[in-house]
Amino acid sequence: MTDKKRTGDRDLNEDGLVNRIKGTAEEMKGRARNAAGGLTSDTSQQAKGKAEELKGKARQAFGKAQQKVDDVLDRNDRKTP
Repeated sequence: MTDKKRTGDRDLNEDGLVNRIKGTAEEMKGRARNAAGGLTSDTSQQAKGKAEELKGKARQAFGKAQQKVDDVLDRNDRKTP
């Protein structure tokens, strides 16, 4: 039986975890850039930092969704005889 949720060598849960970790790192990088821009009064850097923060949050949400889908698929796999 083939596993429908697998993509390459990792499953959706692992991909979701990777996306959540990378998203958190991206969000932190954006916060740092935003703060540095605030200290130097560089509004361009602040805007770039805020954009990075949002991109990181979106990636985290996507990773969380991947993990939830993986959980649903696992539950469905256990139900089938």
